Amino acid sequence: MFDHTDLARMQSQSLKMQGWIRQQTFSPDHEKTLRRFSSWELGELIFKVNQSTLRGRLAAEPALPQGLVEEDGRQRWYSLEEINEIRRRIRISRKSLMPHRPAGKRAVRAAIANFKGGAGKSTVALHFAHAAALDGYRVLAVDFDPQATLSHSMGLSDVSEEYTVWGIMARDLVRETEAANSAAVGAESGTALPQRSLPAGIRDLGLGDLRVGDFIRPTAWPTVDVIPSCANAAFVEFASAQYRHLNPEWSFFAAVSRYLDAIPDDAYDLIVFDCPPAIGYQSMNAVFAADMLYIPSGPGYWEYDSTTSFIGQLSEALEDLARFSSLVPAGTPSLPKAFLDVRFLLTRFEHGNDLHRAMKTAFERVFEDRVCQHPVEMTRAVEQSGRFLSSIYEMDYRDMTRETWRRARASFDQAYDEFKGNVVACWDQMEEAS
Repeated sequence: MFDHTDLARMQSQSLKMQGWIRQQTFSPDHEKTLRRFSSWELGELIFKVNQSTLRGRLAAEPALPQGLVEEDGRQRWYSLEEINEIRRRIRISRKSLMPHRPAGKRAVRAAIANFKGGAGKSTVALHFAHAAALDGYRVLAVDFDPQATLSHSMGLSDVSEEYTVWGIMARDLVRETEAANSAAVGAESGTALPQRSLPAGIRDLGLGDLRVGDFIRPTAWPTVDVIPSCANAAFVEFASAQYRHLNPEWSFFAAVSRYLDAIPDDAYDLIVFDCPPAIGYQSMNAVFAADMLYIPSGPGYWEYDSTTSFIGQLSEALEDLARFSSLVPAGTPSLPKAFLDVRFLLTRFEHGNDLHRAMKTAFERVFEDRVCQHPVEMTRAVEQSGRFLSSIYEMDYRDMTRETWRRARASFDQAYDEFKGNVVACWDQMEEAS
């Protein structure tokens, strides 16, 4: 017989192993650090300019970051801060190295979502965040999944549930309820509105007093921040039903959207959501706040079947929310919810596999041009990066054959470049921020 005490004991043992893995994977003080990038990577893969031209510019302007030189003098290695300083200060062939970013518009919000566990949601979110950072963008990653794979991969494990999406939603409930109660007290005529009472367990946490930045944590990447998750954040699925009962007028599905609207428009360029493998209160907050919906799927029939179920049930859930459009407070997105773009991205793809190619054709026949043209390949380097809680961009190519590393990076580079094109198209459709 096994009860909750046995499960707690198993978790305790697992946490000890988790600490050991972090020690082997990260730095000796258990903190994740970001490696430096070689001058070869800087020219060919990051700036995508002629390496001789770049070396000449750096040599001609000694005030620019010069990186660290290898002992044999053949290669220089640059931090991401140094890379971004070079990006800001020089032009190559009269062209800026800064990425496209329209003025007067907020960050594009992309939700990586699907029912299927193992579809690659966290992997895609992690790699798109890191690829965008190397491209010069400022990124905020939001981990909606209580499994917290993205948070752990970003180097965060000591997370309290008050500072996760659950905390954002509870904070929103407190503030919305207080605003409604103030309106009821201030009514001078007509029928008095009912006062909503929240339990002390919510009020006493002080969530209503938290600032927007209190939920955001830095990562080893200087231009990537994260709103992390943790296992205890799974409580939101139970608590939110209770919260809605306490205040039926609370538009719970707009909580995260309202929070993100409070972030200055120029603070980030891209906001990436890693969604849980289910449709619930957290995932609905993600899709409601998103401009773009990216749906990763493995290349098998069961993944196709699961993806079909996901978009069907998501459609029904959004249709149900549209019936409550009168409850959406002023300043939040209108209902019915509309995305600027929806894309399907195949993951764990093998070009030499007949079944995978056939399933890609099936996806394209059904979803047509909504299917991304560059699937994410399954390679040995990708598998290895997952084992070490890292993206392929964080792995040093000297730790494996350069060709193995380049093949894995090329797959994500192509997927990211296509994703970036879709982000820019979304910016073109977005209205300028007021």
